[in-house]
Amino acid sequence: MLIKEKIKILKKMKLIRIVEESIAEKYSEGKMRCPTHLCSGQEAVAAAIGCLLKKNDYVVSTHRSHGHYLGKGGNLKKMLAEIYGKKNGCSKGHGGSMHLIDLNVNFMGSTAIVGNSLPIGAGLALTIRIENSNKVSCIFLGDGCVEEGVFHETINFCALNKLPVLFICENNLYSVYSSMSVRQPKNRSIAKMVNAMGIKSFNADGNDVLKIYNIVSRELSKIRSGFGPRFIEFDTYRWREHCGPNFDNDIGYRTKKEFLKWKKKDPIQKYQNKLLKNNEITEEEINKIEKNLLKKINQAYKYAESSPYPKPSEAFNYIYAK
Repeated sequence: MLIKEKIKILKKMKLIRIVEESIAEKYSEGKMRCPTHLCSGQEAVAAAIGCLLKKNDYVVSTHRSHGHYLGKGGNLKKMLAEIYGKKNGCSKGHGGSMHLIDLNVNFMGSTAIVGNSLPIGAGLALTIRIENSNKVSCIFLGDGCVEEGVFHETINFCALNKLPVLFICENNLYSVYSSMSVRQPKNRSIAKMVNAMGIKSFNADGNDVLKIYNIVSRELSKIRSGFGPRFIEFDTYRWREHCGPNFDNDIGYRTKKEFLKWKKKDPIQKYQNKLLKNNEITEEEINKIEKNLLKKINQAYKYAESSPYPKPSEAFNYIYAK
């Protein structure tokens, strides 16, 4: 991989982290008009895949979609404006944090309903098949989605029709406050289960951005070559609470010890240290990247806060396609 591409990945990871942490910091101001599900700690998957997907590839996502949206190249100003409930937001102020969309980069939408984006992603893949194009439909999901009936229906449909789908499962160990141990039989592997359902599947470290990049690059090539769908389960961990800006290691469902163990695996620090060790970047260059990102993010917040709210008369706009 060229150093230029490695730096691009780092920039995306840092953009996602700084944006998410800034949302956490500003949330108590009461200006953001919706719940937020932050992905701090999970940036590696979104950044690597965002660098690999082509602009015309499709993406659908979950309630925790900020990283996927930014990774795909979604408009930061419009994302923040959406979270602030403004008319200039990417969903016109109607959707909030959990319903992002940017058709300019084929980010086709995220949804708050667990599993609801899977059939949409499958439908997009069927469109690709009908149009005989070389696009891929990338479907992001979490480990909690695996317990939904629509998950199994979509896996079966995509396997049966050999659709060009890349399933990305970010397994952060919890569905809200429920661990895998109370939701799944002991030692069940999600990847192995999907493999048994007819889709070639893999499990990998979701905090090692280069491993993510390499495995996704390889499997995207297979999908584009007509080998059918692929499913990759990435083990990772969200730092903050399920929904909101706080840390929640004291409410009983997970421990501070577990949190600190995963925080030592910080994907950004891990990757940055590797780049520094290999003399592929300098501390000065890192500082410059962060300075430029902060400037961009501050401008995006000014845009969001200064944008107008939708008019009450527009409340029922955009419900149905014209």
